[in-house]
Amino acid sequence: MESSRRDFVGQGGAALGALTLINTPFLAHAFPTRKGEEVLPWLDQTPENPVPDVVRTPLEWQELDSWITPNDKFFAVGHYNWPVIDAQTWALEVGGRTARPLTFTLDQLRARPRREVVFTLECSGNHGFPWFVGGIGTARWAGTPLAPILEEAQIADDGREVVFFGTDQGEEEVHETKIVEDFGRSMSLADAMNPDNLLCYEMNGVPLPEAHGFPVRLIAPGWFGIANVKWLKRIEVRSSRYMGRFMAKDYVTLREEPQDGGTAWRQSSVGRALLKSVPAKVTRTDGQHRIVGAAWGAPIERVEVRIDDGPWQTATIDQSEQGPFAWKMWSLDWPDATPGEHTVTSRAIDTAGNVQPTQDDPLIANKHTYWESNGQVTRHVSI
Repeated sequence: MESSRRDFVGQGGAALGALTLINTPFLAHAFPTRKGEEVLPWLDQTPENPVPDVVRTPLEWQELDSWITPNDKFFAVGHYNWPVIDAQTWALEVGGRTARPLTFTLDQLRARPRREVVFTLECSGNHGFPWFVGGIGTARWAGTPLAPILEEAQIADDGREVVFFGTDQGEEEVHETKIVEDFGRSMSLADAMNPDNLLCYEMNGVPLPEAHGFPVRLIAPGWFGIANVKWLKRIEVRSSRYMGRFMAKDYVTLREEPQDGGTAWRQSSVGRALLKSVPAKVTRTDGQHRIVGAAWGAPIERVEVRIDDGPWQTATIDQSEQGPFAWKMWSLDWPDATPGEHTVTSRAIDTAGNVQPTQDDPLIANKHTYWESNGQVTRHVSI
């Protein structure tokens, strides 16, 4: 199964005020469900997960019925092993280019100021494979802010980057030298100091489950899942760029770009989440059909839906305010649904006017890796 694991996480190869709500059209205030509704199965059902040891409990879109994803239905990805950690002996180190290295037990972190954030976490490989379309979930995460801890550590003047190391580790080969490497991801010092970042120890009101990073993980709202390091054991401030496997080799997006009449190949490390929407399900009640979906990755202005080759129609955004980092649920009534097979496509538009790209947009079509696949999603249904 190691080859399958590397195919998914390793090669990177070819192949989200009251007055405003009142005055804004297309807004409602409840999750879009109707009593007694029937969910029509998509014709293009997701293939079976070929790497269950790597990807656990992907979201079943047709079962989506709440803002918050239950912990036991929240997807998880394991890049190396799945650590089982004793909270009594666990400690988090904060060091590197700091004048005052720090160490925290779980109780010490819990004693610090507590903050919650509702954040939709998406794997950057979501929709990069036909079988992987449920790498997303929304939870209420709780922990203590990271920035004050970095300040207390007194970062040196040459500190430029912050690396987050997990307890999970695996064997790698670098220039014919075999090493045991800890999972690690980094971000700039400025990004790490964002007040939204949490050292998280709770998920939906209970301690982090083992598969989601117990006892402590990083939650970086607005970033793809890979940046939200699980099973934290060390935070290291560095004066130079960190080039571990999951920064420099994997989770790297390769694009072909036109330049001076030719082609330029550009590689970039996966980072912040991208504007995206998905049709989740089609429901029927008393013969009346409705399309329901979700949008995330940026401040959402509106969502538009197209049935077959018809015009784009503006969906209703169901606005039970969960904060700036949570997905928005949307729905569109389909009163004139005719018998037969149909396609349903959605696109999200953010408050800056950016539109979720089509699958043939150069941003998607010229991308030769499966990361950051935020193209418009089309589903097939029979009425």
